[in-house]
Amino acid sequence: MDTLAELNRKGYIEEHIDPTLDLFEEIEKLKKEKNAIILAHYYQEPDIQDIADYIGDSLGLSQEAAKTEADVIVFAGVHFMAETAKILSPEKTVLLPDLKAGCSLADSCPPHLFKKFKEKYPDHLVITYVNCTAELKAMSDIVCTSTNAVQIVESLPKDQKIIFGPDKNLGAWVAKKTGRELVLWNGACMVHEIFSREKITKLKERHPNAKFIAHPECEEAVLKMADYIGSTTGLLKYTINNDAREFIVATESGIIHQMEKANPLKTFIPAPPNNNCACNDCPYMKRNTLEKLYLCLKNGLPEVSVPADIIVAARKPIERMLEISAKLGL
Repeated sequence: MDTLAELNRKGYIEEHIDPTLDLFEEIEKLKKEKNAIILAHYYQEPDIQDIADYIGDSLGLSQEAAKTEADVIVFAGVHFMAETAKILSPEKTVLLPDLKAGCSLADSCPPHLFKKFKEKYPDHLVITYVNCTAELKAMSDIVCTSTNAVQIVESLPKDQKIIFGPDKNLGAWVAKKTGRELVLWNGACMVHEIFSREKITKLKERHPNAKFIAHPECEEAVLKMADYIGSTTGLLKYTINNDAREFIVATESGIIHQMEKANPLKTFIPAPPNNNCACNDCPYMKRNTLEKLYLCLKNGLPEVSVPADIIVAARKPIERMLEISAKLGL
């Protein structure tokens, strides 16, 4: 097996896997042996979604991580999500199939710079989107997700001044929905920033009956065109409850697997990016594979750790989010 230094350099365990092994069966066996649970984000590859015990968006995954009875949480998602699970369940072992599964949005808000930014607004309450590092959560008053951001802002007194970070597009959408003035950090997700308004317009012309649905991390010009804007869970529910037969989907394409499973007779078209690459696939989310997940569970590595002082500080704003969400029935 790789040394720890090698593991940190590569991010994952590299080991020969017998090609005749049924990985689904092996993973199920290991889960029972180790009392492990697999939590997967909607943006993971279909095989991982199909083996997961729970599939969801950031809010749902946080709720599951907080209440699970398992000893081991295998987090098929990105680094900040595994950190959130560790913060909520510090006594549990949290594994991430590939430590290099990071996040462009989390990277766009270095904690030392955010600290200086926050100091400029001493009378402001800090709401951070869950897509950020544990250190950033530790500097926050409340954490939010795209499912509950609007409701969390609305739950605060109207005269409360607010800093919102790190996603400027989500922040601008929340400000518009709530009519509140928010001081925004200038961060963004590379997947949601790259959708092309022109190409979506042409696609809508070719599919005049399709509903165009978008995640609030998209730019305002794209959101203005949308028939519905919502979190990944919100988008999934909309496709189930709406009578349309076709949907153009502006978010990471991994969610389409669940949309197709829930709506076998409907058609889902990924919204096109403004270049020729597969940029509506998050390269970080897609670093996790079924093979890496199997090896991670088998070897109990790579493990995600968070310093004890950060766990204590970051836990408060996450718990505040979970309390507000529970009260609102989210």
